[in-house]
Amino acid sequence: MITEHRDFQLRPYNTFGIEARAAEFIDYTDARDLSDIFPLAGVARWLHIGGGSNLLFTRDYDGLVLHSSATGVEVVAEDDETVDVRACAGLGWDDFVSMCVGRGWTGAENLSLIPGEVGASAVQNIGAYGVEACDLIRRVETFDTENRCHRTFGVGECGYSYRDSRFKHERQYIVTHVTYRLSKQFKPDLSYGNLSSILAGQEDRLTPAALREAVIGIRRAKLPDPEVTGNAGSFFMNPVVSEDKYRQLLSVYPSMPAYKVAGGVKLPAGWLIDRCGWKGRSLGRAGVHPKQALVLVNLGGATAEDIMRLAATIEADVADKFGVAIKPEVNYI
Repeated sequence: MITEHRDFQLRPYNTFGIEARAAEFIDYTDARDLSDIFPLAGVARWLHIGGGSNLLFTRDYDGLVLHSSATGVEVVAEDDETVDVRACAGLGWDDFVSMCVGRGWTGAENLSLIPGEVGASAVQNIGAYGVEACDLIRRVETFDTENRCHRTFGVGECGYSYRDSRFKHERQYIVTHVTYRLSKQFKPDLSYGNLSSILAGQEDRLTPAALREAVIGIRRAKLPDPEVTGNAGSFFMNPVVSEDKYRQLLSVYPSMPAYKVAGGVKLPAGWLIDRCGWKGRSLGRAGVHPKQALVLVNLGGATAEDIMRLAATIEADVADKFGVAIKPEVNYI
């Protein structure tokens, strides 16, 4: 079913709570509706959104905004050790994780309470506490808006890397379904520091539900609820620097945390921002969360310009102090 609106208020569809309007808004409940929408839409400018937890509307959108309300889930393959689960793009991500844990399908627990929808998990390659969506994804089904056909990509064709995929750059593809492979044998990933310390000594009796609750507890303790305080979660990506740059910084900041990754060393952007003195500070009606420097918040009535000005100031301060460039994870629309 297709539901159309004109001059539509987008505030409920972005977790920053920014006032913006779409010239046209279409909500659909079946991926097959896309074949009807694009010939009928008659507009060259369009944007597909999910829960709006990774975007910032900088102005009214003078084209068509699309949203999927399709939330179905089905098992498409299963054996004694694994299960492949196909989920519609409009399903809430944490609803999906909760369902998997409830059915004894494991692997997604570390990604608990991440805002957004299933489709966004495949576009953004969401990640937390040592796990990324691409570790679980098997296939991504899309609608190709240029050729008006459905196309499926195997995980190896999706171009996954840190918070990135081909779908972030090849915007002709709308994600309609994602198939994940979950395990029936629980092998918890406790590599993330907070998890290993909180759950120390519990490894032998740990359950998927307990691990999920631990992750939820950590996130709720340090991240603001977007229903209360407008935010988009982690605003910046963690920068990756060369080994030489890392050694140079380490000689000045010996307690600086870091993680070896392909192509260099990943530095926690939150640590860099905190050392620049931004945690808990504000600039106009936008601020930095007092418990997590990676999170920019709407203090009430903030505009997109307020958020962007704060972000740009923080980027400049980090570059000046550390000689490191940090980039937004949030998409400016």
